[in-house]
Amino acid sequence: MVDPNDRKGAGGGGFRIRDCALIGQATGRRAQNLRELREGLTYVHSASIYHHIWGRLLRPTFDEPEYNNDFAAWCSHALHDRALAERLSAINSAEYGRLEDLRQELLDIIETRLDEEEVIPWAQADQQFYFLRSTTIVFDTDHVVKRPEDFPEALSHMSVGSVFYHFIDARRRTPDSVDDFSAWLADFAGAYAPLMERINAIDPWFSSLAQLRRRLGRIFTEYFHTGTKG
Repeated sequence: MVDPNDRKGAGGGGFRIRDCALIGQATGRRAQNLRELREGLTYVHSASIYHHIWGRLLRPTFDEPEYNNDFAAWCSHALHDRALAERLSAINSAEYGRLEDLRQELLDIIETRLDEEEVIPWAQADQQFYFLRSTTIVFDTDHVVKRPEDFPEALSHMSVGSVFYHFIDARRRTPDSVDDFSAWLADFAGAYAPLMERINAIDPWFSSLAQLRRRLGRIFTEYFHTGTKG
């Protein structure tokens, strides 16, 4: 394992590719109705919000999830409140630089819904929402990208855990809240500014990790192999 707070995943003169896994841990908080969900969201550690918003990307699924975060899914499936579920799912979490800002947005939406409802629905006892939090376990893959033009090949072999670590989780670690690819390319004195712009334009919120990997691969390939550098 390596230090997950390492800023860029780079070392030894290159970009060191790392992999990761999220380990869920119980927080002791749970909710059976919307008021209890609001209560839990108010006081739970921010790592729990991260787990229920972004952790879904690393969970194996056999179909396309209807909602893009655990809060929305629970409100639909356990509380049968599709209107609220759609509001919560419409949040683009990638637009929030701080988890506390995202927490407040979730609370505002739930508060509005509570004001609208006269009767608060309850989930069945076996469908309670259990607040979990994540610990990120980081692994060194021993693969190092020496030059930016080697990324098309490297990305084709990169695991979804590596994509999550370097493109999603990096935004919590880098000073400018950017992905590790952009942070590393920034060290080349502006030589790859157009490439960084294209990477920064990717919205990770509505994509799977496999889709993100393919899109990153296309961007790097077009930039270095087809001359599309604008």
